[in-house]
Amino acid sequence: MNSSSSFSRTHLAGVALLRVIAGAVILSALLVLPAGTVAYWQAWTFQAILLIPMIATMVYLMARDPELLERRLRTGEKDPAQRRIVALAGALLLTMMLIPGFDRRFGWSHVPVAAVVLAHVLVLAGYGLFIRVLHENRSASRTVAVEAGQRVVATGPYAVVRHPMYSAIAVMGLATPLALGSWWAGIPALLLVAVLAARIENEERLLANELTGYREYMQTTSYRLIPGVW
Repeated sequence: MNSSSSFSRTHLAGVALLRVIAGAVILSALLVLPAGTVAYWQAWTFQAILLIPMIATMVYLMARDPELLERRLRTGEKDPAQRRIVALAGALLLTMMLIPGFDRRFGWSHVPVAAVVLAHVLVLAGYGLFIRVLHENRSASRTVAVEAGQRVVATGPYAVVRHPMYSAIAVMGLATPLALGSWWAGIPALLLVAVLAARIENEERLLANELTGYREYMQTTSYRLIPGVW
């Protein structure tokens, strides 16, 4: 490995590490400060289920596929419509993370322990699907773009829906409120799925116009997000 590539890999590892640390600190603050207590086992379990697989995935990609990791760390949409969608999704996600803590503090709702545990399992399953998508599609960038040499992927979860990564995010998003012990946080979670649908609609126009073979793929794989529904 030459010095420039070594620097690039080191820089990438540093960016990934900072993202994880910042994410853990911010997520802890968003969940625990509104709750007014650290005795919030749902929040700590949720963070462990979310962050441990995330760190493991980053370490694996750093060792085996740093280019894919770099694509997953990119930020900054070029399309104005996508920037608005991302901003709205961010606001909804922030709201979804804040409500459970206040719910825990003021007792707005009660989620049975069995439902919380099941929701944690669904969050983990959603992340498992996310990892499966990364394994199937090395072009899975965080931003909407078509890169040189990119091809249509129609295998694995892509044979079921055209946007399985968003399916994984939807599963995790819908399960998160219950995992954190809040029914009320389900409202922004449902709105977040609607925003994902808007992102898909916008993204598909780009893919149909710029990615060779995508129009044919749309004919063979009918559903975009939810098998049998849409």
